[in-house]
Amino acid sequence: MASKPGLLTDWPWKQLGSFKYMILAPWVVHSMYSFAVKGEKDLLNFLVLPFLLSRMLHNQLWITISRHRTAKGNNRIVDKSIEFEQVDRESNWDDQILLTGLLFYIFNMIITGASHLALWRTDGVVITILLHTGPVEFLYYWLHRALHHHYLYSRYHSHHHSSIVTEPISSVIHPFAEHIAYFLLFAIPMLTTVFTGTASVAVLFGYITYIDLMNNMGHCNFELIPKRLFSIIPPLKYMMYTPSFHSLHHTQFRTNYSLFMPIYDYIYGTMDKSTDELYETSLKRKEESPNVVHLTHLTTPESIYHLRIGFASLASRPHISEWYLWLLWPVTFWSMIMTCVYGRTFIVERNTFKTLKLQSWALPRYNIQYFFQWQREAINGLIEEAILQAEGKGIKVLSLGLLNQGEELNRNGELYIQRNPQLKIKVVDGSSLAVAVVLNSIPKGTTQVLLRGNLSKIAYSIAFALCQRGIQVATLYESEYEKLKLTTKSETNLVLSRSYAQKIWLVGDELMEEEQLKASKGTLFIPFSQFPPKKMRNDCVYHYTPAMSTPMSFENLHCCENWLPRRAMSAWRVAGIVHALEGWNVHECGNTMLDIEKVWLASLKHGFQPLIYDSKFIKDLA
Repeated sequence: MASKPGLLTDWPWKQLGSFKYMILAPWVVHSMYSFAVKGEKDLLNFLVLPFLLSRMLHNQLWITISRHRTAKGNNRIVDKSIEFEQVDRESNWDDQILLTGLLFYIFNMIITGASHLALWRTDGVVITILLHTGPVEFLYYWLHRALHHHYLYSRYHSHHHSSIVTEPISSVIHPFAEHIAYFLLFAIPMLTTVFTGTASVAVLFGYITYIDLMNNMGHCNFELIPKRLFSIIPPLKYMMYTPSFHSLHHTQFRTNYSLFMPIYDYIYGTMDKSTDELYETSLKRKEESPNVVHLTHLTTPESIYHLRIGFASLASRPHISEWYLWLLWPVTFWSMIMTCVYGRTFIVERNTFKTLKLQSWALPRYNIQYFFQWQREAINGLIEEAILQAEGKGIKVLSLGLLNQGEELNRNGELYIQRNPQLKIKVVDGSSLAVAVVLNSIPKGTTQVLLRGNLSKIAYSIAFALCQRGIQVATLYESEYEKLKLTTKSETNLVLSRSYAQKIWLVGDELMEEEQLKASKGTLFIPFSQFPPKKMRNDCVYHYTPAMSTPMSFENLHCCENWLPRRAMSAWRVAGIVHALEGWNVHECGNTMLDIEKVWLASLKHGFQPLIYDSKFIKDLA
């Protein structure tokens, strides 16, 4: 939002929320009916909807590519971080696409020359190029300078400049009134071709596609225009800007005003003196080498959209199933095939914290694949390959994260250490901190808990720690009781329960739905697994999976980790960061457990805090 919002700041359909797309419904239905039933073969009118969808896809591809490239670091221009506030502010990037659709439908109906157009006309292309190069670029330059006058800047343009570090969609984040001014400007070539009878479908759609392409490129925050291009065609430097050129406008504010052609900045003396230097520096910048890598994997087929490189608005919220993602099932299915057949580990996120550079890498495998025996060798191969890749880059710590690193798959990560005993990188499964988070999530004064779920390394450690503290641990099944008795070596604090009356349940992966239904009203479910249980009860409280909130100094955090809330991070991921900050020179995998209290205090020392789901309820429960 601008610092002093002016007239017509908000879009007219802001209050409609996600239902804003319905404003196009009557026009779409009418165009389809006219084309299919009435036989009115107006190609432009019929293709408006497919064109709008193609623009959304075009923008999304730029978002994905930009976020992937800036996470890798090569050719990155600006290093500053993006936060949730910017993602929220830029979530309405599709509003201008809706406006384009409305204007196309309206002008097609009211202007005779805007309907029944030819597919291509060369004279219309020439006119459009000339009018854009001349009047449009010239007028935009002076409009842009006017928007930087303190009166207009504070009321309108400051909204756009709130994004110091730009993403492709930052290009279209403006107040409604500002967009009207831009649409009037870009209408000059289009209306001219319409009124001169030289318009065509290719001219109109092609011109807007050109604007989208240049806008996205100019805000992508990585340099991609090769220097050789300007060497071959020297005048091109005056006719085409680069991402680094426009990035300087967002960091310096009073330079590089041009739309897509820097010639007017050269003419009027507003070219930033560091433009060429930043361009060359960005081109030479190599891929970033982090200190810590968090290795994770995809969960459900639609989880690809919730990654940072997926849909920005979905990634910025906890992972929940959205009905409209079912409409994308062809794309989802295609992405599953591609990741399974050709997929390799890819970078999805970068962060900085204190002296550390951090990255998250994703394995192109889904949660369900971990349950197939025939998939395990391939999965272990991918994990080992990622570890060796990190070793080759000189990375200090790799946390295994959401990889179900259980006994059956890889012996809690020990398999990789045994295969590669020479590893300098420290492999961390995060079990110690996960145990510490669960223990500190139990309300004070608790005397008995029910332990239910797959008996993993974490479950055994929790049971042992609770028995040592004098808290009674109950189990429902004799087989689990016998296994735990061997580990806890406690005759008094480990009991076989015949009831479901316990108010605190520590639950893992194999918690059954019917067991939840037998729990007492008001039961607090605290997961010790990486995946949360399916919520079956509205009269109970479900705690988050083991996680901690991050310090505000943790930078570039603008997406949620799976189902966790904003600025929360799984214990497994935090463990790798703390391991590196403390300089612990040991692996934490296999049966190895670090000192739980030591790990917990270290995480608090570095600013990580426990997540509280419902502090009032938990206090009353205690």
